[in-house]
Amino acid sequence: MTGKTVQILMVDDDKADVQLAKESLKGSKLKIQMHHVSDGEECLTYLREEDSKPDLILLDLNMPKLDGRQVLVELKKDAAVKHIPVVILTTSASEADIEEMYKLGANCYVTKPVDFDQFRNVVNGIADFWFTVVKLPEGHD
Repeated sequence: MTGKTVQILMVDDDKADVQLAKESLKGSKLKIQMHHVSDGEECLTYLREEDSKPDLILLDLNMPKLDGRQVLVELKKDAAVKHIPVVILTTSASEADIEEMYKLGANCYVTKPVDFDQFRNVVNGIADFWFTVVKLPEGHD
């Protein structure tokens, strides 16, 4: 995937975290285009209406309307999008949340660091991991 522009959809209602993630990805060696929606309903609408699907979804747990748990259940039921890796990126470090999200089909669970530099490193690490280390099936998009 290093030759193409990768698409990331961030589903998060915290504008500061979204802005920080966008800024963090600007310095990436990868060509990344980040899209953002503020809640679970917007996420499902976006995925149903857009012709091109994201290569990765960063999903917060605690949001208005549909929360991350409900969104993940819907994503994994939908054949058109269930193959897209979903990284839970949230403030919750609850063992119950971690266990539940993996049971629901999350590909990764990351607790948001509160420190600016650590947050930047985490976001860049997620992008590097999923787009330079992981092997995904051909034609998954």
